[in-house]
Amino acid sequence: MQQSSSVKLWANLVIVYVVWGSTFLGVRYAIEVLPPLLTNAIRFLVGGVIFFLFTLLRGYSIPSIKQWLSAAWIGMLLSGVGNCAVAYAIGFMPTGLVALLVATLPGWMVGLDYYFFGKQKPSWLTAVGLGVGLIGMYILLNPGENLTQREIPLFPAFLVFIGSITWAWGSLQSPYLDMPPQMQTTAIQMLGGGVFSLVMSLFLEPNGFKAFDNMTHQTYMALLYLIVMGSFVGYSAYVWLLHHAAPSLTATYAYVNPVVAMILGWLVVNEKLSTRSLVASAVVLTGVVLITFGRRASAKAGNLR
Repeated sequence: MQQSSSVKLWANLVIVYVVWGSTFLGVRYAIEVLPPLLTNAIRFLVGGVIFFLFTLLRGYSIPSIKQWLSAAWIGMLLSGVGNCAVAYAIGFMPTGLVALLVATLPGWMVGLDYYFFGKQKPSWLTAVGLGVGLIGMYILLNPGENLTQREIPLFPAFLVFIGSITWAWGSLQSPYLDMPPQMQTTAIQMLGGGVFSLVMSLFLEPNGFKAFDNMTHQTYMALLYLIVMGSFVGYSAYVWLLHHAAPSLTATYAYVNPVVAMILGWLVVNEKLSTRSLVASAVVLTGVVLITFGRRASAKAGNLR
């Protein structure tokens, strides 16, 4: 039984590692025609509706209003704010670098967890990891660089950080809320994120629906991949991990996704990274690894007490 549970754990981790790393490329193909917020709305609304109907066919009952609101709130933070920020940023910088900015997630989780949730003091290894990660981000963003020659535009990068903060908050808050069964939680969270994305698209992308006239076979395939693999498969695996794995282990996807995204961006769309970006990437990922191991060591020490 324990071996079966371990296999399921690692199967879900691999899904989040690889599938979510590849969705950055899927978003890039989709937003070549569709606006980013509308792309996110289609991805999660379609996926959420299909998944919720699937749960009803499986015999699940309709969740309570409280459960609906709880799951929709977390969905707005994760698939809504978080993924909208990512989709927008991919239009301005290589997919691998967007994934790298998302890799700051464990750092945000450490800070938010300490101040608002677990109150667990970060270990010295975690503190070192945070420092290393900040150095890497400084190298990557290079705030003193001339605005007209910037490799990484600051505004999209700032939005990704906001999206990562809301994602971290939602991930930490989720276990404390009254949620429906896991499959329905996944479906309602996708619906919550999709509705948020659609509302934002209507306000910020007023002519977005006209883009449907220009959709190509590649656009449809990208959307299909994002809906089935990114939302249905990948998001389901992440929700399962939130409730069955240690947060420190779940957060490790943040330093695998950038590697997958960078490799796919280089192989498929010939995205090139400067030496500075590669150095910064190595520094940031080193920091994330230290943060993750530091959180794991701190959790073990807490259990010993």
